[in-house]
Amino acid sequence: MTGLTAASARAGRALLASPEDLTQVELVWIEKQVEHWIRFGREVREQVLDRRRRILFFPPGTTFALVRWAANEHGTMLSRLDILRAVGPGEPCQTIPTVTPGGDILLRVDGWPKVERMLQLIDAIEAASIDPVEVAPDHWRHVHNRLAAGETPRAYTMQRHRAFLLRREIGA
Repeated sequence: MTGLTAASARAGRALLASPEDLTQVELVWIEKQVEHWIRFGREVREQVLDRRRRILFFPPGTTFALVRWAANEHGTMLSRLDILRAVGPGEPCQTIPTVTPGGDILLRVDGWPKVERMLQLIDAIEAASIDPVEVAPDHWRHVHNRLAAGETPRAYTMQRHRAFLLRREIGA
């Protein structure tokens, strides 16, 4: 199956999933107070609650990046970026605020310098013409571990990406 065909098949399965099988992410945007956004990901549904809140729905197995930022009168209180894999019904998961039921955490960084670094790494992946949604989950785990150890992560190259896609295609 080619990447395009595989993506189409996943999208088709997502449309068949019942709403309770989808991972829900509540996004809030109160300018300069609480700002949650998706940096990358392919939701299959959106529910607008009001002008400041909406819920995005992700099918099992999809990867997305959630950025959460909050401040008060003294400055930034929270800067966090999580890269998550949406889980299926009954699948074990970690709890994350605003994510129901939770997700498989592939990467988590706290603090604006680390969040900014991750945004730059995501930009670099996109600059290499790779959709971050399609990046190997193990790469995000690698980046998490390297950043946690204060080390520089390996770049995600087109060669690594092709190897991952071939491995996924043969079911390894």
